Amino acid sequence: MMIAYASRTGTRRNLDALRRAGWRLMVSARGALRTEGFRYALDNGAWTSFRRGEPFDEAAFERAVARLGAGADWIVVPDIVMGGMASLKFSRTWLARLRNRRVLSNARFMIAVQNGIVPAHVRDLVGPRVGVFVGGDTEWKLATMAGWASFARARGATCHVGRVNSARRIRLCAAAGVDSFDGSGVSRFAEALPPLDLARRQADIEG
Repeated sequence: MMIAYASRTGTRRNLDALRRAGWRLMVSARGALRTEGFRYALDNGAWTSFRRGEPFDEAAFERAVARLGAGADWIVVPDIVMGGMASLKFSRTWLARLRNRRVLSNARFMIAVQNGIVPAHVRDLVGPRVGVFVGGDTEWKLATMAGWASFARARGATCHVGRVNSARRIRLCAAAGVDSFDGSGVSRFAEALPPLDLARRQADIEG
């Protein structure tokens, strides 16, 4: 079954529902650095900075890595939202820095891919310790995620799709063969969880 991550929330009712459903948390470097006792992945916070019209918050990311990096399922390497090849160059620099840290010797990372990036651009990076995080705009994401999932699988890596907030999108992720996805809707509204988790489970049975 695809692994589902929900944006971290502090709302007890929503956390209880997520825990019962077996979801994990996506903790953002720009948010509260709490795992609430869940398994979790660590997001770099670039999306929050982008939405606020701010530059990437390196200090916030470094704090998050120091506190939660070693225990995360994986860490999203810093990227530039909608930055294309400039984003990949930025991510390459950061990946080299992160890999050299002793505290992260067993960590796994995700390279964010987006519009303008193709598998050949990241072939030398992706493998058992470095997976693919499919970002980009919605049209590009839906059109390319099956290809990214196939590429990651061939490289012994995992493929994750970001910002998945509908049952239809979950089914499309399953059909594409991705390993995990994240969304924010279930973190804000507990009643949004049952149909989305049902779609995840049905997709697994159909698959």
